[in-house]
Amino acid sequence: MSGEIQVPIAINEPVCSYARGTPERHSLKKKLEELAGSEIEIPLIIGGKEVRTGTTATSVIPHEHGHVLATWHKAGKAETEQAIAAAATAYKEWSRWPWQERATVFLRAADLLATTWRDTINAATMLGQSKTAHQAEIDAACELIDFWRFNVQFAERLYEDQPMSAPGMWNRSEYRPLEGFVLAITPFNFTSIAGNLPTAPALMGNCTIWKPASSAVYSAYYLAKLFEEAGVPPGVINFIPGTARHISEVALNHADLAGIHFTGSTEVFQSLWKTVGINIAQYRSYPRIVGETGGKDFILAHPSADVDSLLTATIRGAFEYQGQKCSAASRLYVPSNLWPLLKDQLVAEVEGIRMGPVTDFRNFMGAVIDRAAYGTIQEYIDGAASANNAQILVGGTCDDTDGYYIEPTVIEATSPDYTTMCEEIFGPVLTLHVYHENRWDQTLELVDQTSPYALTGAVFARDRDAVQQATRALRHAAGNFYINDKPTGAVVGQQPFGGARASGTNDKAGSMWNLMRWVSPRTIKETFVPPTDYRYPSMEAN
Repeated sequence: MSGEIQVPIAINEPVCSYARGTPERHSLKKKLEELAGSEIEIPLIIGGKEVRTGTTATSVIPHEHGHVLATWHKAGKAETEQAIAAAATAYKEWSRWPWQERATVFLRAADLLATTWRDTINAATMLGQSKTAHQAEIDAACELIDFWRFNVQFAERLYEDQPMSAPGMWNRSEYRPLEGFVLAITPFNFTSIAGNLPTAPALMGNCTIWKPASSAVYSAYYLAKLFEEAGVPPGVINFIPGTARHISEVALNHADLAGIHFTGSTEVFQSLWKTVGINIAQYRSYPRIVGETGGKDFILAHPSADVDSLLTATIRGAFEYQGQKCSAASRLYVPSNLWPLLKDQLVAEVEGIRMGPVTDFRNFMGAVIDRAAYGTIQEYIDGAASANNAQILVGGTCDDTDGYYIEPTVIEATSPDYTTMCEEIFGPVLTLHVYHENRWDQTLELVDQTSPYALTGAVFARDRDAVQQATRALRHAAGNFYINDKPTGAVVGQQPFGGARASGTNDKAGSMWNLMRWVSPRTIKETFVPPTDYRYPSMEAN
């Protein structure tokens, strides 16, 4: 069926360095100035048409929150119904396209992003989400390009999976898109996820209703325009930013809801699942629910760990993109024999981290996403400052005068169940606990049981027996497990990403496993010469 055509072999997109003097650095800075110099209006895009509701909100620069980038229109119940109708109309043709033709659209999108759209999507991500040039590049450009190219390759493998055929018959499998629409709800922290969640189902023939995070509408809008240029037909991906409650009330109560593709908080995901369960009898089919949610990701150091590599992984894992990665290192377990060697270095390195506007490429950190996040993170820091079983080792200063700035903060908890060792913070806050070097076995159990999440985790050890022991003991504690590396930075095609427990359904974005959720297989058996007598040989007379 699909073996006649071979899609291009996917290769991970090279990461541009943006080093001083490089052409890409000059080009990106020019685009940053251009986007920051104008305020745009962002409409909904439903069935390929711009829709303005008159109910608006603004997109601001987190590190300069007085600077408005855009005014965007908010979808309500009427617009959600309109988007569902547009998806149903588009589905009639899109679902019938040969899969290779759908693949061509997203391969074109990947090439556009790799070339003429790279600066725009990167700059929009930097300004709207306060990502540094490097963090924007590995997310908004490289990872999203990889999603689109590797998803096509994974789809080819899926379509080629066919059953055996006995003599006289032909058995084959057809991978149909789901009946209905897929609701894609995307987060603020990764532009690549915002691009992948509506397009992965679309590649498989589905049409999507895309609700981006309100704090990332700016970059999401540019993605929507990229989809148009790539040739995504009207109605296949409907862009409807707005109040989550208004959109969900319509989408989750609609008989044609076929699936939910979600990345966000555990609380919201569980609420969506609960609503689907309540409404289950009214759907045409059982909705596919795919979600990647929170994490309380760990780094565990064994007494044999190399201190220098542990230090680097800790700082990068905890403080890149202000700790606003679902995979960010949030809790660190250090053995007592290494703590005297690590402590002063850790404090000194964290004190030296540059923080400021991401348009200054020398800065390692920008601002947190918005005032709500700023307030939540500040509460955790204030709590640690007054706790009797924790102390702030470094950082802890919060300043929202011009931007939502929170210093990289390290908390030492004398109790392993202190609040910030257990609860997801989603900010530049790392909590560490020093365990006795002879209590390795007990610490493995502690790491496994402390958090309800199971997204990412890392173990540092030069002792190979310790590595094997940790790998076994923490088998269910992380869906992405790292040995002597930071627990962030999964690469499409290399480390399929996702976790279980309270961290989601572990359907591994950027893999064939994820794409399987967006199809409904049909088995077809064709008999070449059908029998003409119902009697079997065993029925003959004695």
